[in-house]
Amino acid sequence: MFAIGGDLNVRRLGFGAMRLSTEPGPARENSVAVARRAVELGVTLIDTAHLYGGGANEELLAEALYPYPDELLVTTKVGVARTGPEGEWKLDGRPEVLRDQVEWALRRLRVERIELLQLHRIDPETPVADQLGTLRELRDEGKIGRIGLSEVTVDELDEALTIVEIVSVQNQYNLLDRQHEPVLAACEAAGIAFLPWRPVAWGEAGARAEIAAVAAELGATATQVALAWLLGHSPVILPIPGTARIDHLEENVAAARLRLTPAQRDRLDALAAPA
Repeated sequence: MFAIGGDLNVRRLGFGAMRLSTEPGPARENSVAVARRAVELGVTLIDTAHLYGGGANEELLAEALYPYPDELLVTTKVGVARTGPEGEWKLDGRPEVLRDQVEWALRRLRVERIELLQLHRIDPETPVADQLGTLRELRDEGKIGRIGLSEVTVDELDEALTIVEIVSVQNQYNLLDRQHEPVLAACEAAGIAFLPWRPVAWGEAGARAEIAAVAAELGATATQVALAWLLGHSPVILPIPGTARIDHLEENVAAARLRLTPAQRDRLDALAAPA
């Protein structure tokens, strides 16, 4: 378990909902089944975002899981909108956009408060103080409970902490891609939850072979080894692997029970040099 913000208890292996199809028909029915199975398996953290279908992913999760179990945290992200010159998606952290997306997320998720809301990206065209100040106001109004960031550097995290309390960071990070090791270290020092997105990714063949070798020794899959490595690498890491298949979901969740030996961990640590 990990207490996000010191008081929001979740199991450390969550679920990323981005891959769930929201199209009508069998694909949507499958998505609903996957989301429900995640909760049945004990997942207590599900990650979505306005960007995922312009809110359609949020609506899907509400359809599948509302009314939510008391222990379930559905976290969403705002700050990317279809406001580009041709109506394309772009970073947009203007206060009015953030407020609008939060209001819509409340409706789509059918809740009065979003317990954890993350800024999907920092918009370079809008002052950081305006973006995080807006989220702080929404928190003070009771519409969100806690604030997180996504894809930030250590300097950006430090700046954000001068404006508002930050309880989570969601950066790309996995066994073979550790460019954000300094951000992870900063989160660990501050007790901030670190949610690696794309927590499973493979690099060159030699690295894959080493992962496969460890998996064979444990009677596990390479994916499970990669997730187990993350869980053991830092106590603040909360992986959120995503899938649209129940068998892959079950495989991922089972990784929480996998234990790497110190020697196996040393071999995996050597696959990618920390940033």
